[in-house]
Amino acid sequence: MAFTFYNTLGRELQPLEPVNPGKIGFYGCGPTVYNYAHIGNLRAYVLHDILVRSLRRSGFEVNHVMNITDVGHLSGDNDEGDDKMLKSAEERGKSVLEVADFYTKAFFADTGRMNIVRPSLVCRATDHIDDMIALIQRIEAAGFTYTAGGNLYFDISKFPSYGDLARLRMEDLRAGARSALDENKRNHADFVLWFTKSKFENQALVWDSPWGKGYPGWHIECSAMSIKYLGEQFDIHAGGIDHIPIHHTNEIAQSEAATGKRPWVKYWIHNEFLVLDKEKMSKSSGSFLTLQSLVDKGYDPLDYRYFLLGGHYRSQLQFSWESLEGAKNARKSLMERVMSLARLEKPIERKTIPAEKAGGIPASPSSSSMDLSPPVRERLDRFNTALEEDLSTPRALAELWGLLRTNSAPVSELLRAVFDMDRVLGLRIEEGIAENKDEKDEDEVLAAEIEGLIAERAAAKKAKDFVRADSIRTGLRERGILLEDGPSGTIWRRQS
Repeated sequence: MAFTFYNTLGRELQPLEPVNPGKIGFYGCGPTVYNYAHIGNLRAYVLHDILVRSLRRSGFEVNHVMNITDVGHLSGDNDEGDDKMLKSAEERGKSVLEVADFYTKAFFADTGRMNIVRPSLVCRATDHIDDMIALIQRIEAAGFTYTAGGNLYFDISKFPSYGDLARLRMEDLRAGARSALDENKRNHADFVLWFTKSKFENQALVWDSPWGKGYPGWHIECSAMSIKYLGEQFDIHAGGIDHIPIHHTNEIAQSEAATGKRPWVKYWIHNEFLVLDKEKMSKSSGSFLTLQSLVDKGYDPLDYRYFLLGGHYRSQLQFSWESLEGAKNARKSLMERVMSLARLEKPIERKTIPAEKAGGIPASPSSSSMDLSPPVRERLDRFNTALEEDLSTPRALAELWGLLRTNSAPVSELLRAVFDMDRVLGLRIEEGIAENKDEKDEDEVLAAEIEGLIAERAAAKKAKDFVRADSIRTGLRERGILLEDGPSGTIWRRQS
């Protein structure tokens, strides 16, 4: 598959050309674990999941790294506001690390329920302080820092391309010079690499460093850990659009200042907000819903996943209970249609890998290697094209529905193609069939149904109701069941 992605760095669709052919290094910004993830946060991780699933399905070896922020993230991305971890710990009467551990487990419980494949590597910020210090030393040695008021800052004036990602003008960043909230900054967009003079009394987590006892700024952790595990240049970095103007802009500046290599990351992929009542969902405002909020109202987490698939990741998505109800009903109809096909076909035996585990994408045959009839092949090709063209999940879903409306192909082919599509969509279609099948043997149920229709057809023919008799034959043929009339009666067989 030949992928093209909308690269925020350049603001255009660009073909995927990996640093190392056949391999993808991917870093996705992970959670700051001071509270439950809200459903807007989960939109980003579904995007990461679709990206990884699509690349792996097409044959790429994907190394997916995600950080867990458990230190250094202030409520303002520009070094302003409260320490998110410290504030949460004080409110709950717990230690910072206890809070971090609790909400890390809660986060992965939610992503598991959403059938989001666990990253290849999950790394905690507090486990990588030495790596951050070493990277800061490289930045300092390259001449991009200054010390003021006890803290070490990155000097954006020394980095001419600062702001390219967000298309910020350097003269605007310099305007007003010092920050009103941090008079130590030479320019208001300068950022802290290492705090020794904390803004908070009794800072919970501090470490020894060449600049004194303190703790790292938030931005340095992503640079240090991505470089450690993916190298000084890698393919894809993803996150929400709110990371563009500060966090990701700062990551680029400090990483390229340290390594001297450009570009540090080739492709920047950002998802738009999920909005609730025309406002961005945020924890700070208190206006947010968790996944459990949806479950408590009777929705399956996969209903929410289906809802997200219905919107392109670069488009703002309006959440409402009515739209979620629509997604629930659509997913139910989808499963019913697939289950009706499955009743016509013996289960396809193939090994699967639990999706909660790293790299756990069900191991079904590649669509490119399947021997398929033209209508099924056409749908799969169009499904693949939708993914290739900037991960268009709405178009991919439409092709899945189009496939299920195909009546001119063997049932076995339809099911194989559906399962293959679901390797990316992640709706657990095959698992749902297994969980919901009737206690009776499916072949027995099908045989009884068909024998009943054959008897009804015989009665219709005897009553000279040939319209009804023909209707029964045609209906069975559309389901892949052929009737053969002979001297000893009517027999049926599955269409090969």
